[in-house]
Amino acid sequence: MKSILITGASGFVGGAVVEYLLRQYQGKDINLLLLVRAETPLAGLARIKNNLEKFGLTPEQLSSLSEKNILVGDLSEPDGFTQDVRLDDITHVINCAAIASFGNNPALWRVNVDGSLAFAKRMAKVTGLQRFIHVGTAMASMPDKDSVFYEDMPDNEHNEDLVQYTASKRAIENLIREHCPTLPFVVARPSIIVGHTQLGCRPSSSIFWVFLMAIKLKKFTCQLNDAVDVIPVDYCAMVLVNLCLSAEIKHDFYHISCGEERCTPFYAIDEFVAKANNTAAIINDYQQVSYEEMSGSRKQFKDILGPCNDKIILRAIKLYGGFAELNVKFDNQRLLDMGMPRPTPFTTYIDKCVNSTRGLSIPELMMVDFK
Repeated sequence: MKSILITGASGFVGGAVVEYLLRQYQGKDINLLLLVRAETPLAGLARIKNNLEKFGLTPEQLSSLSEKNILVGDLSEPDGFTQDVRLDDITHVINCAAIASFGNNPALWRVNVDGSLAFAKRMAKVTGLQRFIHVGTAMASMPDKDSVFYEDMPDNEHNEDLVQYTASKRAIENLIREHCPTLPFVVARPSIIVGHTQLGCRPSSSIFWVFLMAIKLKKFTCQLNDAVDVIPVDYCAMVLVNLCLSAEIKHDFYHISCGEERCTPFYAIDEFVAKANNTAAIINDYQQVSYEEMSGSRKQFKDILGPCNDKIILRAIKLYGGFAELNVKFDNQRLLDMGMPRPTPFTTYIDKCVNSTRGLSIPELMMVDFK
């Protein structure tokens, strides 16, 4: 019997991991324990099921979860759950929990670093623990512009983090390696996770709204020939589970990415969004502009995007424009060597992302990334 502890199961990536396990491993010798913020196990179970409903699970699949599968707790206050005796029976961990906001969330370091380290220290004491998968982010490597970042390369200390989120994710990896040398620790760094191959943005609109915003504005800070390393959340979940449960893996660090040759150029995103909307692409009208030029046209935002806070829109343009301008690709050879398939290309499910966000404004869609 494998006993798998999943953190962040009420979120995007963690929810996709639970979805994958319930679809692929239901009825097999696997027990799930799900860490969730709630007042009671019953309330926690409701939160988990509410999130999983977005992934299209059937009532029968959801019924396999009960209060016994719930570990009430919060990484911002790890002492509240790390004493639970059920942790001593855990054989595998997939640690998806984090504050992934690009906003100035005051709890970001307390959760992503301090709480996560306390959690890792607790799990390092579990004698039967076989693997601890920690979900980071590929952008924590601080890649150079127009580069391919390979899995055996050290993080670029000469570059600066665009957001504190990436800095916190790099910091916790280093701290766990330093303070938990006996932990069977494996880092998985996904690239940019956008949508679900079957459900589009129904589980989450994270990041996808940025592309829609740029298309509506007909201008952004990157070139249309620049490319973005996008993977769907269901592919990410499949890889995380396989990394967790594989009997043997050769490395303690993996990119989950589309790889050097399969990144999606922005002109292709424009083309496939236009096709899904049955409208013309903006390729002939698009302008690459500086952040300062975008700031100078801020009074137009409400007319183009609908009622919005122009300060938040500008902050989003500065942050995501910085990532878009990098035009970076992440090597995924280690997963390919394991026999993992390549992810589904973004362009093949953009229509599902468009259809699942139709009728929603950019301000509504973007709040998931600025909580």
